[in-house]
Amino acid sequence: MTTLPTPRGKLTEGKELSDLTWLRVGGPADYLFQPADVEDLAQFLKALPETVTVFPMGVGSNLIVRDGGLRAVVIRMGRGFNHIEIDGNRVRAGVAALDAHVARKAAQAGVDLTFLRTIPGAIGGAVRMNAGCYGSYTADVFVEATAVTRAGEVVTLTADDLNFQYRQTDLPEGWVIVEAVLEGPSGEEEELAQRMEDQLAKRDATQPTKDRSAGSTFRNPAGFSSTGKADDVHDLKAWKVIDDAGMRGARVGGAQMSEMHSNFMINTGDATAADLENLGEEVRKRVFQNSGIDLQWEIMRVGEPAAD
Repeated sequence: MTTLPTPRGKLTEGKELSDLTWLRVGGPADYLFQPADVEDLAQFLKALPETVTVFPMGVGSNLIVRDGGLRAVVIRMGRGFNHIEIDGNRVRAGVAALDAHVARKAAQAGVDLTFLRTIPGAIGGAVRMNAGCYGSYTADVFVEATAVTRAGEVVTLTADDLNFQYRQTDLPEGWVIVEAVLEGPSGEEEELAQRMEDQLAKRDATQPTKDRSAGSTFRNPAGFSSTGKADDVHDLKAWKVIDDAGMRGARVGGAQMSEMHSNFMINTGDATAADLENLGEEVRKRVFQNSGIDLQWEIMRVGEPAAD
């Protein structure tokens, strides 16, 4: 058995990851590491044998961990990484700061990052996946990020380093983002607050926010986010091609494509990770048969299936 370094933060062996994902599925990680601070993380990664896989995990809002768990050290940031500081139009946020909190605090300071308000998850995931909605993306407001490399070096990343694309970046394997700086346009506090209220009302009316889901299951085939505007074209939205394939409300075990929004996969209560992934693959198959479109997962799937 590999000997792990002793950090100042919390290191837990055999942690069940189902407790930490929004879909409430998944087996155990070999270890869960919650660093005390950036220095603790850097020293831990530097001392960690190169053969040990590292998996940075946010709040688990966009993740299926398979039932057999994850053969890795899962790194999850806690309270020491959720700071939000504002200087002019620049917002410096720790990786664990929730997108919604960043949007609200920025709005109070007259900075428009309102698109983040309805995105589930934290800033680390928003940067890593170039999260976006209403036609705006993290890349549009990104200034720089601080990360710790797998070798334990603290580095600054530019937009060129990350190479932002639709729902992805080129963050190297095992690197852990710890902080990001975003810059939004100026806006009136009351107007920004009202816009966020409107966005929330629209989301709650169209998405299964009270169910266990992980946000959008598949990327839009068109390669861009919905704008939310009246002239938005729906032909190549994921929900539309899923509907056209007759898969709204489809079920496998305890997993279901939501009746309310067919690109949302929900755990109705007793789904396994296998149920969710098998349902997703069945949706992909049916959509391809019906329209020739090869849907791409937006939810990250990691780990091993349960042993037979």
